[in-house]
Amino acid sequence: MSPTAADRPSVMFVCVHNAGRSQMAAGFMTALSDGRVEVRSAGSMPADQVNPVAVEAMAEVGIDITAERPKILTGDAVQASDVVVTMGCGDTCPFFPGVRYEDWELEDPAGKDLETVRRVRDEIRGRVETLLGELLPA
Repeated sequence: MSPTAADRPSVMFVCVHNAGRSQMAAGFMTALSDGRVEVRSAGSMPADQVNPVAVEAMAEVGIDITAERPKILTGDAVQASDVVVTMGCGDTCPFFPGVRYEDWELEDPAGKDLETVRRVRDEIRGRVETLLGELLPA
């Protein structure tokens, strides 16, 4: 039986365009948490589509993010999250007391080749695994 939304921790991944880093992080958290974490992603200036190279890199590890669309960052979504992970969105992310914030310094995969995006993807996976271990201790 899957937990209800109220029982699950919620994580929001934020980057500028919500097209690469935050989409890959959300994809990993969704897949690795097996529904035990509520996952959101958004951007301060969303792109028109998810970076096709990020989609390809995630497909290589069995995670399909083709249906995802970049979304605009809203204060309500941030406030509804237990953890907000920013990835280069600077000061555009609203701050709310009681929300845990982490800033992950990651290379922006926009316009980069598949090899570079793979490195970013693998770094994101490791960070998501660490965060998941903190949210859902064994």
